Order: sequence, then C-alpha cells, then structure tokens
Amino acid sequence: MNTSSPTPAQTSRSNFDAKVLRKTVLDMAYAGSTVHIGCAFSIIELLAVLYRSHLRYPGNDSQAAERDYLVLSKGHGVMAQYACMRELGWLKDEAFSGYFADGSDLKGLSDSRVPGLEATSGSLGHGFSVSVGLAMGAKLRGTDQKTYALVGDGEINEGPIWEGALFAAHHELKNFMVIVDENGFQAMGSTQDVLKLGSIQAKFESFGFEAITIDGHDETSIDHAISQLWASVSTAPKALIAKTVKGKGVPFMENNNMWHYTRLNAETYAQALAAVAGSAS
Repeated sequence: MNTSSPTPAQTSRSNFDAKVLRKTVLDMAYAGSTVHIGCAFSIIELLAVLYRSHLRYPGNDSQAAERDYLVLSKGHGVMAQYACMRELGWLKDEAFSGYFADGSDLKGLSDSRVPGLEATSGSLGHGFSVSVGLAMGAKLRGTDQKTYALVGDGEINEGPIWEGALFAAHHELKNFMVIVDENGFQAMGSTQDVLKLGSIQAKFESFGFEAITIDGHDETSIDHAISQLWASVSTAPKALIAKTVKGKGVPFMENNNMWHYTRLNAETYAQALAAVAGSAS
C-alpha cells in the first residue's frame, strides 16, 4: 500500500501569482489569436491554490505514478492550466510564443497527449467521468492519491456528470473532489437562461456529496475549504462550489459573455495587460 505524502507542487518562479498567470493567458491568446479567455480567467485562483498547496507531484514529475490527479473537465479553460504548468517548468517559453502555430503541441482544449493533462476533455461531462474512474482506481490500489475534477456550471447540464456523481457516492470515493466553477455563464448565454440550476451545493448533497460553497477568487477561502473537506471523516465524495466571475481581472471582460469566443486585437490586448497589471493580487 502506498502511504507516501509527497509535497505539493512548488515553484520559485512566481508561486502561482494570479497576475502572472493571467498575463500568460493573455500572451497565449494574443499570440495564437484564440478564444476562451473569460473561461480561463474564472479558474485562475482555483488552479493557483491547487498547484501551490494541494496537488502532489513527487520530484515535480507530471507523470509520477504516485501523483494526485487533476482533470480539467471544462477543457476550454486549459490556457489557465498551461500557465500553471509553465510556472512548474513543465512547459517551456517557446510553447507559449508559438501557441496555435503550425506544429504546436498545445491545443485549445485539454489533451491527454500533453504531459500534465490527465484527460482529453473537449466533450463536456466526459472529464468528470474519467476523474471518477481515476479515483476508483486509486481506491482499489489502496493508495492515498487524491483526484480533483474541475467542471463548469454550464457543464453540469450534462447527464454524465450525474451518472458519475451517483457512482462516486455509491462507492464512497472519499478521495474524490469535484470543484464547480460557478461563473454563471456558458457558451450560449447565462446558465440561468439556458437551464436553471438552482442550488448546486444542494444538488451535490442530494447525490451523497459533502459540499461547501465559497468565493472562487479568494485564495485563502479556497485553501481553507479544500483542507476542510479533506479533513472530514466522512466516506462521501467532496464538492467545492466556487462562485466566480467569468473574465475576472479585466473589467471589460468580467461577466461579458462575448469573451467566451472573442479574440484579442492589438488594442484590447494592450488594455487587458494594463488591467491585469493594475489589479489586486
């Protein structure tokens, strides 16, 4: 049985500073003339806390057999994860300046062929199911590995989310945590207009999860909530509902769903960089 507890991922570069991560996303999006900026910005603090304080990668090896698992089920937010992987040294600078150029390994959606990305997750709901399977595998092997699935609130319209939730609760996967990026929007509009969700916390609790709702941009609250959920003696899987702002960090992007698919031009790129540089950490 594996009982090791490797330390969380650490870096001397910026310690996953939210400003640095957002700048990296903007640089990538502008270099590659790509979309999904708002979707990446809403999860910056969530990923920063996970990589800084909770995810364990022995030897800073993204493929270490004893690593924890992070599945970005909302795969369209992958630029935020790439930014964290840069801080870890897993991705080199040239991968960012050449983003989306011919021959680039980095896609606009999470792709498991990139070391450090656990699942290919363009089809919404799919990554959640994969993560439940990873948690089940760790339980069967008797390891202490933890599995996180980061999903969008619009994504939980998908049936596989709830099939996986039933499975996780039935098998008492206490090593599994879903983090919901509740930014209130999805590609085609607000979640309220597309399909009303009601209380996401209540829904997961009704499926047998232990759940907490927090401010998804308050890093202290995020860190505390994750630790609190793992400290529970319950055998239930965990759910962290993070209230976030789509496009967080750039005022003209915040809660503006056009930035799901809008590309930066020279003017908006400069304005966004200035906003990020001047924002609070």
